[in-house]
Formats: sequence, C-alpha cells, structure tokens
Amino acid sequence: MSFKDTYKETIKNLQKELNIKNSMELPKIEKVVLNMGIGTYIRNGNKDFSSLKSDLALIAGQNVIVKNATKSISNFKLKEWQPVGLMVTLRWDRMYYFLEKIIHVILPRVRDFRWLSLRSFDKDGNYNFWIKEHTVFPEVPQLDVVKPHGLQITLKFKAKSKDHSKALLEALGFPFSK
Repeated sequence: MSFKDTYKETIKNLQKELNIKNSMELPKIEKVVLNMGIGTYIRNGNKDFSSLKSDLALIAGQNVIVKNATKSISNFKLKEWQPVGLMVTLRWDRMYYFLEKIIHVILPRVRDFRWLSLRSFDKDGNYNFWIKEHTVFPEVPQLDVVKPHGLQITLKFKAKSKDHSKALLEALGFPFSK
C-alpha cells in the first residue's frame, strides 16, 4: 500500500475520531517546504554553492530556487542580491513520497534522535522541524560533502486548529515526544 493510500485512510479515520461532519473541514497537508540557509557559507568566502544546490535537488527530486537578499544590512555583512538561501516546495506525489521517506528512513538515521517536539506548531497549525545534517539523506553522495549543512522542513496544513494538524501527524506515524 502506498503512503498516499495510507494518508487517505488516515483522513477518513480522523473524521470519525475528531467528530467532523463536513469532509471539507478535515486537516490536509497542502505542501512541504525545504529550506537551507547558505548565508554563513557565502560569508566564509565560498562563492560556489552548487554542491549544496545539487544536494538539495537530489533530496527533493526537483529544481531548487535560490533566494537572494532584498536589501543590504551592514550589521550582518549582507549585500543586496547576495544569495542567502535555497528553497524547494513539494506538492502532491512528491510530497507524499518525501513524507514517507522522512518517517520511515530519515528520522531513524538521525544520530542521537530525541523525538520531534510538540511545541513546533505555529498558531495556524503548520509544523516546522530542523535536521542538523543533510547527509542523513541516502541520495546525498557522502564522498562529495565538504561540510554537513542544516535543513529546515515546514509542513503547511489546511486545518481548523493546530490540534487537528497534530492529530493527523500522529496518525501518520510522526515520532513526537510524549
């Protein structure tokens, strides 16, 4: 059974558990956003961030967007139009594939994994978590990595409250701390 089918069954079961009468009120994952900050990497004199860009493209399975600074800030040694981050937005089938990979492959591979925090939900019910090293992904060639880099993962929900988002992630098998 694919993860997409499991997701659909989980949503149907949640309708009964949360006593939601209208199926349009069910919590749904709209998209998954992967962010990698490269500001310190650029500031240390490395002008070529193509290895990080290709690693993130391998992780996501699609092209990466380079985010540039919109204005100069001298306190942060930041110049206008300087690259500061890499971003990928996953939707539909790639999103389901990535979520399955995160739950079953990546999080068990993280060294000294201490469960995911329940305090990482924002007021809209979206969930954010951080992976310290992008090298835990099996797609990344280990021999080519000069320095491990962090990766922020944001799960964007369409939900009534953060309790509904939390219930959906728990039903999908996300390893939350108790």
